[in-house]
Order: sequence, then C-alpha cells, then structure tokens
Amino acid sequence: MRIVLFYSETDSFNFGTDQLAHILHSKGHEVFILDLLGPPAEDPHSYAHFVQFLSEKVDLVITFDGMGIRDDLLIEIWDSHQAVVADILLDPPLRFHPVLVKHPKAYLLFCCDMEHVEYVKKYFASTVPYVSFMPHFGVMPEKDAVVIPYKERKYDVLFTGTYYRYQDKLLEIEETFPKGSDMYRIYRQMFDNLVCDCSLSIEQALLYTLEQFGWSVSEEAVKTMLRCAVSIDWAIRTWQRERVITALAESGQEIYLLGKGWENCSAIHRSNVHRVDGWVTYGQTLLVTADAKISLNVMPWFKAGTHDRIFNALLQHSLPLTDSSTWLTEHFTDGVDLAMYDLKELERLPDIVSRWLGDETRAEEVIQRGYEKVRRSFTWADCVEQIMETIRRTPVMNQGVIIKRSDK
Repeated sequence: MRIVLFYSETDSFNFGTDQLAHILHSKGHEVFILDLLGPPAEDPHSYAHFVQFLSEKVDLVITFDGMGIRDDLLIEIWDSHQAVVADILLDPPLRFHPVLVKHPKAYLLFCCDMEHVEYVKKYFASTVPYVSFMPHFGVMPEKDAVVIPYKERKYDVLFTGTYYRYQDKLLEIEETFPKGSDMYRIYRQMFDNLVCDCSLSIEQALLYTLEQFGWSVSEEAVKTMLRCAVSIDWAIRTWQRERVITALAESGQEIYLLGKGWENCSAIHRSNVHRVDGWVTYGQTLLVTADAKISLNVMPWFKAGTHDRIFNALLQHSLPLTDSSTWLTEHFTDGVDLAMYDLKELERLPDIVSRWLGDETRAEEVIQRGYEKVRRSFTWADCVEQIMETIRRTPVMNQGVIIKRSDK
C-alpha cells in the first residue's frame, strides 16, 4: 500500500508518526510523511515532494487528531485518490466537531475512550461512517537497551506532563460568555459538579448541570454546548493533576516533575518537589521514565479509556501508579500488573506510594507481568494491525463510496 502520514508542531504526534512509518516500512508498504509546517522544497517531507508522491494512487492516510484532513484541498486530494483515512483521536471528540462533520469520504475514526466512541455515535451518526475504540500504545525499547536495575533508579516517584493553572482555563469561559450571564454560570457550575464528583464525564456533567438549572434543550444545543466546554475539560484535568501532586508533596514524599509549567504550581516550592526539566522530546521522556521506580499517572478525564503513560511506564520497567477507568479495571488488576489509587481517597495516596517503594520485589513482579501484557497487545505494531484489520473487514461506506483494502 502507498500511505501518507504527517508531521506537525506536536512532538508526541511526530514521534507516533515515526513509529508507524518504521513499522509500515518493515511490512513492505511505501510511506510518505508530509510536514504540515511547510518546510523548504528540498526537504524530503515538503509539499514539493508530496506532489511527486501523489503521481501514483494513495491507498491510506493515517493521522492524529484530524491533522492533514482539515484543509479543503487535502480533503479533495484524499477523495480523488479514494484513499481510506484513519483518524486516531488522542483527545476528546468535543475538541474536533468540525472534523467530525467535514472530512474525507472514506473515514475511519478511532477513539481512546469507550465513552468517546459513544459520544461520536450519539452526536455524529449522520457524518461519521465508522468509529471504534483504539487504546493508546507504548513504545517497545530497543532490543539492546540496558534496563536500569530497579534499586538503582534515580527517581522514586516521577510525573511526566504539562501543568496549566486551572484558574486560567476557567477565565477562558469569559472570552466566550460574559461573566454573570446564564451560559457563564452553566459552565462554572459544570466545573463545580466535576470537582464534587470525579466519576462524571464532561458530557454527563453538562447534562446534570442543565437539569440543575431546569433547562430543557435539544440534542443539537447540547452538542453545541459541549463544543464550547473545551476550557472546562482542560480546567478539571489540571485541577485534578495539581490535587494529586499536592497530596504527595504535603506528605513529604520526594517527587520529580518533568514537563512545562510546573513553576506555576504552588507545590513546586516545597523542598521535596523537584523539577527534572522543563520541555523535553517525547523520546527523552521515555529515557527519564526508564530511570523511575514509580511513574505516577493522572488520567486526563478518560473515564473509560487508556493513556500512553501507563503502557510506556511498563515497557520501561517502571511501575505505573494510576487512577482508574472502566477500561483499565477490565483489562488490568491493581497489584497484579499495575498499581492504582482512587481520586476519591487521595489521603491514602502517600501510604500507597510508601508501600510500593518499600516492597521492591513485589513492584518488580508487577512490572514484569504488566510488561508482558503490554508487549503482547499495546504497542505501535498493534496500532498498525488494528488499522489494517479494520480495512480488511469493514467496507467504508459514505456518500456512495465503497472501499476495501487488503494488507498485503
């Protein structure tokens, strides 16, 4: 098959693109990576080289979060080639309503949360011909990679991820709705409801808030309101992230933070909280994770989904300590192949960390079982296989176009 992938300004997406390209090449496919930032013509990923690649039929396009399929010209190109487009959402679909309405005809959508799949089926059944669940994927270390002995690892507890002040995200509501207006009050109450009940999804929180206000609105209106709830999604994510880090910081536990923005978090001023670095590449993050005993994870409000921090931690022989989702509890077991804590019982988190750090033998056993599970089912090779299997088995039918492909 002849396949197009993309580079963009998002480093983690570019890393994923490189992983996919390597695997696809190894399977005999011809791959072109288009750099959407528009490098000079001599660059191998330039639009000039892209035009040359288009001289023959393109069979498949693989993208993250709708990159490379939002522009009218590119949509026209993919349709003219009758190319199947596999769009892998690594963020909630509420951020991508325009893409879910306007996209190439042969469109396969994959979501990393089961609730996201149901969201698309509910609000975009008429425009998205195919949607399915696809978990995040971990990066297999090189075969000759040296595993740092668990006892010799530099970081007892590591968290990798960016920090934003949730207050700043809440202020963004005012950019759309005047402070004090009914809509402003809806979104602020929605945030408060999420704070009070961390089991609610963003959609559930909005519907509950509308019920509290006694509002009866159409499904189309709810859909529009969800599109405007992006700042609430960000706010509750970062509020919970700060809450988890603070719980450990106040206990005196040594904790290491890798990512941008942590200078704005009050916990950073404690002597037991350390910055590893600000921004590093996705690949460098994996190297730091490989030197951590415990890799702390806070799910980004995926209540029935996955996160790559968990899978990458296990593949780097680090113990993931994460809050749960319905998907995680169905596929993993606390104390067997990963470690869990409860957002509703954060007062117990320091003791959970202490117990795992104090029982290195058990931690290593859990890591090994989790490593084997991820190695078998949740790597980038499995991503390629799921896409190809979907193409093999599912005719993509939209606006009269029927496309089948085989992974040869």
